[in-house]
Amino acid sequence: MKMFLSRSVGMCVAAALVVASGCQKSSDVASVGDTDAGAPQSAYIVDLEPTGAMPVGEAREKSEDGQEVTLVGLIGGSSEPFVDGLAAFTIVDPKVPYCAADEGCPTPWDYCCHTDQVADNIATIKIVDESGSPVAQDARELLGVKELSTVVIKGKAKRDDQGNLSVATSEVFVRPGA
Repeated sequence: MKMFLSRSVGMCVAAALVVASGCQKSSDVASVGDTDAGAPQSAYIVDLEPTGAMPVGEAREKSEDGQEVTLVGLIGGSSEPFVDGLAAFTIVDPKVPYCAADEGCPTPWDYCCHTDQVADNIATIKIVDESGSPVAQDARELLGVKELSTVVIKGKAKRDDQGNLSVATSEVFVRPGA
């Protein structure tokens, strides 16, 4: 009987701890899409989606070098959209369809079924620290993202001579379930 009571009390205490730990404020929990509960919390993840986001293709047409922009896109554009050793990756305009599962593509995020549309609808995203230096950590770990995650970023546009768009940012919102 003593053993039964001690187990019952132990189970009640454990249940109370589980319930209490689930009562966090939403601001205490990072929004990192479809990652597990042990996902990293990062100073670069914002809890609220920035307003006024434009798709990547539109931003490529309208944004100027040095301009503050807010973009939405899916991580992808090549078979390896992440830059090793840096918090940098490419995103593609949501209007560009990635390869469907029934097309048998092992890497749908490379848009191999629609490569002609990618060039005008892709941007490079670089996570930077407060001094503007690139963050030397894998973006997958830093942000809890993966290929085809939908992100909304706010940052400073940079154009090169070929018209390619990159954005330096310290604010990333990862859409849940993306």
